[in-house]
Amino acid sequence: MPEEYFVLIAEICCYSLTGQLASTCHKERVNLCANGFYITPDIGFDWKLGKGTPFNYFTYGAAFAEVEIDTLTGDFHTIAADIVMDLGNSLNPAIDVGQIEGAFVQGLGWIALEELKWGDADHKWIRPGNLYTCGPGSYKIPSTNDIPLNFKVALLQGAPNPKAIHSSKAVGEPPFFLASAVLFAIKDAIIAARAEEGYHGWFPLDNPATPERIRMACIDDFTRPFASDDYHPKLSV
Repeated sequence: MPEEYFVLIAEICCYSLTGQLASTCHKERVNLCANGFYITPDIGFDWKLGKGTPFNYFTYGAAFAEVEIDTLTGDFHTIAADIVMDLGNSLNPAIDVGQIEGAFVQGLGWIALEELKWGDADHKWIRPGNLYTCGPGSYKIPSTNDIPLNFKVALLQGAPNPKAIHSSKAVGEPPFFLASAVLFAIKDAIIAARAEEGYHGWFPLDNPATPERIRMACIDDFTRPFASDDYHPKLSV
């Protein structure tokens, strides 16, 4: 018989035995996974005294954002976003840059798009205790159109982290808050629009800076009959 025949028979037998073994282990509740835990050194914190070292290291970053707002509709576009992150000696720059981009866009949704509206005393048109923004028709998450048109991400060089594996740093959620740069840029744009109408004082702008809130903050002849110059929409908490 040809050699390929015996190889095929061996593979079939191996597959059959593997399947039987996995099935038997499943029935007997035998764990086939290897588990391990890493104990971070020099970690300890006394919560009563407020002293100690609760973390081994911190992840730092800085972001710049440029936005353009439409004062008649409240819509906005993020023209540019530049980010620099300190991740020590990155283990895989391609993955880390992707994590940074994803976290930033997720944060952009948090600061400018995603608004929760609950039925309460200030939102009587919603049944009490019910969440109105519970689907894609009313709850807006970031899409491809919300990604900054000019998006640059750089990793800080020459800053190894001696407290972690291969002098690296973890990345995931830290870049999320860097999207606050978009919120501040939106407010700066509104300040410029209000200045053209003769308003130079303080005004509230909570996140998320939705198009409705941006529009109402841009005081003009259309909004004056309906809202004061310090109009503050009532939020669901």
